[in-house]
Amino acid sequence: MRQTVNAFAKPIMNLMLSRVLVVDDDEVMRTFVVNSLRRLGIQAIETAADGASALRTMVTFKPNLVLTDIHMQPMNGLEFVQHLRSHANPLINEMKVIFMSADASPSTLGEAMPLGTFGYIVKPPRLETLKAKIELALR
Repeated sequence: MRQTVNAFAKPIMNLMLSRVLVVDDDEVMRTFVVNSLRRLGIQAIETAADGASALRTMVTFKPNLVLTDIHMQPMNGLEFVQHLRSHANPLINEMKVIFMSADASPSTLGEAMPLGTFGYIVKPPRLETLKAKIELALR
């Protein structure tokens, strides 16, 4: 069977070279996601417990992808991404983001998806789903 290749498709960034920021207020879920990322070969990983601390972490860590929960306090994931999108620095306002949440309600999806993200993963994420969404975002 012959496989065709799209000459215009961007190559996938090597996952092992990715820098990923995981934002989740649940320590168990943060650990689960970090361990899943390590299983995919990603080693450059930082974590934050809410949107406000994630904004501070981004300055020093400089990720190329953010995986963020939605329901957190004091700054939730939606507010966090809105801050990213309104930032003056294009490296921050064009940051690739994937939402992760146990909440897949139509109202939450309706708020999340217009924020220019690369997907929405229902937690806990399956390894195959996580890998596919990350590869799509890093094209």
